[in-house]
Amino acid sequence: KYTEFSVFYYWINSLGQKTSIYTRLENIAIPSGEENKTATISYDHRIMPPEDTSSTGTYYCEVKWNDIQKTGKGVFVLARGTGYIETSYEWEALITLTTLLAALSIAATALLLWKRKALCPRRNQLNILRQRVETQPPSASPPPPPPVYD
Repeated sequence: KYTEFSVFYYWINSLGQKTSIYTRLENIAIPSGEENKTATISYDHRIMPPEDTSSTGTYYCEVKWNDIQKTGKGVFVLARGTGYIETSYEWEALITLTTLLAALSIAATALLLWKRKALCPRRNQLNILRQRVETQPPSASPPPPPPVYD
């Protein structure tokens, strides 16, 4: 009763449509002395590489006897047009590093300019100090030396 069966290969796409791939009818002879025993037979079926990416879906194998039907768990296959491409983050890292260094450079320059402005007197203040020195009457003591930052 179980020596004749059919093997079906099919796939179901993302829309739930079932497409038959291959069917074969088997008639297995039982060797003498192996009657009434469970037997396992493996079948390999190769599917050629898909022509396009529309072959994405779950592929199944199904076996049918007269009154019994068994279906495998299925194998999901994702078909891509270009294949797997390793993602490279080299350019992103270089751009990030350059941007970070530019921001730090701008911040350091602004800090240096701010510090210099805080330490050095303005030109107007410098001119006022010079006018005061010039208008003072001459005295016996020599004028003080000019400031170091002048």
